[in-house]
Amino acid sequence: MAWRLKTRSEEDTFELGRALGAFLRPGDAMLLSGDLGTGKSVLARGAARALGVEGPMPSPSFTIMFPYEGRVPVYHFDLYRLSGQDEFEAAGLDEWFGGRGVCLVEWPETVDLEARPCVRVALRRAAQEGARDVEIETEGVPLSETALRRWIEA
Repeated sequence: MAWRLKTRSEEDTFELGRALGAFLRPGDAMLLSGDLGTGKSVLARGAARALGVEGPMPSPSFTIMFPYEGRVPVYHFDLYRLSGQDEFEAAGLDEWFGGRGVCLVEWPETVDLEARPCVRVALRRAAQEGARDVEIETEGVPLSETALRRWIEA
């Protein structure tokens, strides 16, 4: 399934993340693509809140992955600094996928990550200040169009 959405602000992007996170289950991944500053971390934080993660969530840019405890374990990845698939696998990062937690992954294209089941999210700056155009595709995660209606009609 695929949707084209629009968020109007950083807070709205966070709320979209919460809506998406409500559908994620253990073993699922959310793959977040977009240029620097398009809201990948904001959307990931929203999804993590929906999964019961509390407290601050800094970007894992320099550590590559931060684990969090919520109702299910949440693993927040930032793959921007990796040099490719070999480095990803050598670090054992592929072992976190498909297990008992949910993986939120920024820059999945850095390693050609093909996680399933997953929600693929592409964010782009829109013409309006703070707004984002968002494309979502799902593979094995049953999202509800009703839950996304607020952003479809934006």
